[in-house]
Amino acid sequence: MLIRYLLPLLAIIGFGLGVLTVMRGNQPVKVAAPVAQPSDSPFNHFIAGSGIIEAKNRNILIGSALPGLIKTLHVTVGDQVLKNDLLFTIDDRDILAILDIRKADLERARAGVKEAEALQRQADILLKLAESVEDRRAISQEDLEQRRNNVLINNARILSQKAQVQQAESQLAQVMTTLERLKVRAPADGQILQVNIRPGEFAQAGPVAQGQGSSPLLVMGNLHQLHVRVDIDENDVWRFNPKGDALAYLRGNRDMSTPLTLAYVEPYVVPKRSLTGDSTERVDTRVLQVLYEYDPSQLKAFVGQQLDIFIEVPDGRESTSTISQPLSAP
Repeated sequence: MLIRYLLPLLAIIGFGLGVLTVMRGNQPVKVAAPVAQPSDSPFNHFIAGSGIIEAKNRNILIGSALPGLIKTLHVTVGDQVLKNDLLFTIDDRDILAILDIRKADLERARAGVKEAEALQRQADILLKLAESVEDRRAISQEDLEQRRNNVLINNARILSQKAQVQQAESQLAQVMTTLERLKVRAPADGQILQVNIRPGEFAQAGPVAQGQGSSPLLVMGNLHQLHVRVDIDENDVWRFNPKGDALAYLRGNRDMSTPLTLAYVEPYVVPKRSLTGDSTERVDTRVLQVLYEYDPSQLKAFVGQQLDIFIEVPDGRESTSTISQPLSAP
């Protein structure tokens, strides 16, 4: 009797739950509020682009000309360095051993020159004694010729020993050059931005590039004046006006902005490398890279940070580009 009324009751409850689920599913999904409001252009007609902050002399990627273990690291992140300041040293024990050998070779070659010069003086004395004899019967012609040949041989020996000295000096200079190459120095004044090595780690030699599977050993740059590298899509290049105003917004906070001043244009359109992560962003495009500068005191940002850039363009469809003007970097 209980089962007779229980099954219809369960069916009614299931039907009600199904209707409730359908009603809830048909309601519009609320769009989540963005974490930060996007930046708005202050210009009526503009070109929008993504910019990356970099040092004025570009970010210098420091590598090593020779491979080896890092012996000493002389800098840390944030240090101010001057040109030719020591950054790090690679293990030089094997080169120092070769240096001692080269120094010994040089001393031996110089001693050989002195020995050859002494033999030369002796040969000259013997030849003068033989030539000073008035009675030719007292000395044979063969002996006289032999002494003359000894003078010539000793002259050639002196030249040979001097050549060995030059060779030893060159080999010593080569070792000294290699020893100096193991000491990596700052190529310019700047600040250490990144350190990717530690004492005892092995430093690979060869070219380094960020974002290409290998990291530079050190990154440095001059932060007294910062540049913003803006990528302008090749479809908008014809609209770009170097004389137009430009404004940069800090990504994530549109209340923080600063005006930009054109520094120079790199008039070579390159494949796009800087990706913003936008799902609608094209990667198979080429961009014109424009460098702007700004006052770091007006915008607190870090090197490598992205900015939203808006560049004013004149109204109309006519081309206003004057990139052919001398705007390239000095």
